Amino acid sequence: MRVLAIFAHLAACLLLVATGSGLAQTSSPLPDAPPAVGTTLFSHPDAPRYFVSGQANIIFQAHAPFHSPYEGVNSLVGRGEYKTSLVGTLFLGYQLRQNPQNATDVILDIESTGGRGVSQALGLAGFTNLDVVRNPTLGPKPYIARIQLHQTIGLSKTLIDATRTPFSLSTKVPVRRLEFHIGKMSLPDYLDLNSIGTDSHLQFMNWTVDNNGAYDYAADTRGYTFAAVVEYIDKTWSARYALATMPTVANGIDLDWNLGRASGQNVEVELRRSLLGRLVAPERKGTVRALGYVNHARMGLYREANNAYLNGKDKTPDITAHERFSEVKYGFGLNFEQELTPNLRAFGRFGWNEGAHESFAYTEVDQTIEFGGDYSLRAGIFGLTPRNNDKLGLVFVTNAIKRDHQNYLKLGGQGFLLGDGKLNYAREDILEGYYNLHAWRGVFYAIDAQYITHPGYNNDRGPVLVESVRMHVDF
Repeated sequence: MRVLAIFAHLAACLLLVATGSGLAQTSSPLPDAPPAVGTTLFSHPDAPRYFVSGQANIIFQAHAPFHSPYEGVNSLVGRGEYKTSLVGTLFLGYQLRQNPQNATDVILDIESTGGRGVSQALGLAGFTNLDVVRNPTLGPKPYIARIQLHQTIGLSKTLIDATRTPFSLSTKVPVRRLEFHIGKMSLPDYLDLNSIGTDSHLQFMNWTVDNNGAYDYAADTRGYTFAAVVEYIDKTWSARYALATMPTVANGIDLDWNLGRASGQNVEVELRRSLLGRLVAPERKGTVRALGYVNHARMGLYREANNAYLNGKDKTPDITAHERFSEVKYGFGLNFEQELTPNLRAFGRFGWNEGAHESFAYTEVDQTIEFGGDYSLRAGIFGLTPRNNDKLGLVFVTNAIKRDHQNYLKLGGQGFLLGDGKLNYAREDILEGYYNLHAWRGVFYAIDAQYITHPGYNNDRGPVLVESVRMHVDF
């Protein structure tokens, strides 16, 4: 009953606004709008060539004991447990050239990740904390998360205002332009973005909510790669292409530098216009993105691993014993966001990959569907005092894997995240809701609940409720 009460309250808040609650109408900032005043501990002036900021994010998560008749090496632990994670990042930037038509930025981010996720981040395809590094043996020692060169080439004389961010320092940019990003980065810095479901520090926490679960994007176990991204940006649409290095093994920390045999290629087209139509609500901002990717790497096929076990060649199903170079994994995704009222927004994603090859770099999802939204409390709610920077969010995501992947886990195989020893397959369904509260300047607190049925796609286990408290500080 507790989880039903939590989500009933969140759903009621969103429904009340959607059906016309008589709340004051104010404009709603979308992706490229500047942050609200007073949401960082220190001010960040636009004039200097340099940029210095930082953030810290602490998440405490816990779950009570849940139904678990059996467990494997990679299972979500059935007994009650709690864990805390910590991520700290120092963002540094310097503008070598300030001319908006030909600006050049150098970006350096230093990061530290500590703590643990519940069950060591195992047992869930849609894991509950995007901040958790999937290899806890790496420890909290600081490392370079991003180091890159950002170059803008103007294609029009007309300039528009732009928000200064850790990835782009210009405050004026040409309305039509090319942008190049070369160096170490995370591909979701530029691809599959969504202003409602991307940021685990101020929004949802589940990593198949903040990213497309079926997008097996090139990355090491910390989520970073060396890549080159080129973007063409126009007034109402954009297109981008990224070429990135792949890990040498699934979920590995080392990258393969031979692009002739291992690489990730990504293409995305973005259209920025209202999805409600010009006649219905042309003033309501919206965006839709279409993404495709092709990965070349030393991967294995689930069917080959299954057959080798069934024929007696392997004692247990082991996909790593059947890996070879020149294997290809591909997929696509759709991503949308739409302003419904000045304070209510909706978003969603659909993702699919071919699923025959092993999940390699992100998570064990071959198909995903999600839909949700957020509501800003800037106009108040239920007669309460307006809170300009507080938000409610609610989302549902359902993940699936293909038949060969199912059989691999059913026979006792282990992926880099999943493996209960056997499997009674069902889709992994997740309902997540949060309330994010702005306490003072750059300090935010959030409460979050994630109700998960069939953890690890196993109908024999669960459901489980994971409850979270988050503290986030922007410096």
